[in-house]
Amino acid sequence: MTNIVIADHQAIFRAGVAKILAVEDDLRIVGQPKSLEQLHVCLEKLRPKVLLLSSGFDNTLIEIVTEAKRRSVPVLILAESNEPASRFTGMGVRGVVYRSVPGEYLVDAVRRVARDETYVQLHKGGSDEPSEDLVGARVRDRLSEREIKIMAAVVRGFRNRDIAMQLYTSEQVVKNALRHIFDKTGVSDRLELALYVLHHNVLAQATAAIQIEPQQRKGKRIPIAGASIKPQPLKRPPTIH
Repeated sequence: MTNIVIADHQAIFRAGVAKILAVEDDLRIVGQPKSLEQLHVCLEKLRPKVLLLSSGFDNTLIEIVTEAKRRSVPVLILAESNEPASRFTGMGVRGVVYRSVPGEYLVDAVRRVARDETYVQLHKGGSDEPSEDLVGARVRDRLSEREIKIMAAVVRGFRNRDIAMQLYTSEQVVKNALRHIFDKTGVSDRLELALYVLHHNVLAQATAAIQIEPQQRKGKRIPIAGASIKPQPLKRPPTIH
């Protein structure tokens, strides 16, 4: 049995990855830390066979990889679409996959890393080329630009209120859009949507291309790359004589 720790700040993505891996008879999820402190505890107490680590632990990646090496735990990095694999292989990690990775490739990557083999997902070209995902392509073509942006935010764990702030719209508009997205993808909730995106490479790459700042800034709109909606300037109130 291969014990796995999934370390990612995004709860819905942790759950989605865990659900994909947990159905395999030889894989077992033993921890899902979301913070550096929890991750240290998991490495010390649970002694996993593989650490699936999000590149979101940006400032502490070298520290984590070094500790994992000391404990003989191979690291498989879950990278963002704009991050070169060489950035992580230079740290000595065993493997690199992207958030666009199809489920079967993720399972294969975990198994290979557990056997102390190296696995680096082909980010462009190769057998996981998005053109092969005909179902994902059809669904993507049915989704509007705004719906893809909302789907990207949901996959990364944002709440309706946060998405509304980013798109400079209302929560009700986001809720209505989500219902349309659920209908077009055939899912019933946010977790199923995240899994659906993970399984379809075209959708995974479409959502990964959307840039979303992880932290909100009070009083400012958080931009999503390519958003066409702009906040309207505040009007000066009429002067009362």
